[in-house]
Amino acid sequence: MFFVDTIEVSGLGNRSYLAGGERSAVAVDPPRDVDQVIAAAARRGVRIAYVVETHVHNDYVTGGLELARVTGAAYLVPAAARVSFERVPVHDGDRAEVDAGAGLAVRALATPGHTPHHTSYVLEENGTAVAVFTGGSLLIGSVGRPDLVEPRLTEHLARAQHASAHRLAAELPDETAVLPTHGFGSFCSSSQAAGSDTTIGKEKASNEALTRDVDTFVADLLAGLDDIPAYYTHMGPANAAGPAPVDLTPPAVADADEIAARLAAGEWVVDLRNRVAFAEGHVAGSFNFEAEGQLATYLAWLIPWGKPVTLLAESPEQLAAAQRELVRVGIDRPAAAATGGPAGWVREGEVPASFPRGTFADLAERIADVVVLDVRRASERAGGFVEGSVHIPVHALHRRLDEVPDGEVWVHCAGGMRAAVAASLLDAAGRDVVALDDSFDMAERAGLTVRTP
Repeated sequence: MFFVDTIEVSGLGNRSYLAGGERSAVAVDPPRDVDQVIAAAARRGVRIAYVVETHVHNDYVTGGLELARVTGAAYLVPAAARVSFERVPVHDGDRAEVDAGAGLAVRALATPGHTPHHTSYVLEENGTAVAVFTGGSLLIGSVGRPDLVEPRLTEHLARAQHASAHRLAAELPDETAVLPTHGFGSFCSSSQAAGSDTTIGKEKASNEALTRDVDTFVADLLAGLDDIPAYYTHMGPANAAGPAPVDLTPPAVADADEIAARLAAGEWVVDLRNRVAFAEGHVAGSFNFEAEGQLATYLAWLIPWGKPVTLLAESPEQLAAAQRELVRVGIDRPAAAATGGPAGWVREGEVPASFPRGTFADLAERIADVVVLDVRRASERAGGFVEGSVHIPVHALHRRLDEVPDGEVWVHCAGGMRAAVAASLLDAAGRDVVALDDSFDMAERAGLTVRTP
């Protein structure tokens, strides 16, 4: 008998896995905060014998090196990956016995495409494939994007993705479970998963990498690639160098005077509360990145790399969860933090700032008199946009604030979260802003003219 436990890293849209028998297990693509992997092993009563990486990750800082150090596990990394630490180099066809009593082993299968050295791991029970950890190779209905390593390699890697998908399909039984790391919201995926589980047989029937010829597949894949989060530039080097252990102890506490001083120094003060609470009252100059949204992805994407950040949270629990999210993308220690609410974060004699929220129906009544700012990605806007709207993706807005026309700005995205981020940036810059907290699907129903390019 064997088990496979999924460890969700939902904020980044990834999954990690722990698989094994009664005595020992293998951890696959672990997140930086390894305590949850250790806890999963403890619940199973197993020893982590191996930690394996499918590739040097571009979207998060791995916990693999630290997990191997803490547990004494062998650390398996593709041999062609250029890293600066001791590891067990893995070549195509290598096998590692995970649990002899259960007849469990993992077999390396070279699947280049997401990166040149990408390797999948087939979980075998008594020599029969039962699952395959595909990392950023074959995903649910998609594949990992091939453009994160080097622009000149993108087409070559896209073709390699096609070949690797076909290798997996040809060598593994149809009933083999496909267990990818990416595809659940991660920008490492070329598109997002349409379900939560799949098999080789299901992918043969539906995955375009397996149903289209290579030229058509590559052309469509390259045409559909979206923006790359800016912080990805820093993830590969951090992983290749060997990430340091994390420190999740509470940051130094900032009072109202220190918060004001940090803002005056040009540092980032980030309010983690939900967008409704932020709009109703916040520290002037602070930015709103909801803890419940894709906090790590969007904060790491927007903030100038290495700039000090102070976190404002409604509770110690919210602060701790945010710290955990942020270490996964290399934002290791907040400069300071405070919990509570804006009444305690502003200096005596000052009052919290605020701005209004609205819907597309409200916008329809004011459309002739205001600036409409669309902060979605270009791929989303291609599906339709409000006539006359200005387009600046949220991840570029902080560098392009001077491009927003004069007047009251009504800002929208697809659902409200990114509009709230953008509204906070505009509000901090002294602009009159209204955040649309509404689904873009409502725009046309509200009577607004929606165009397509």
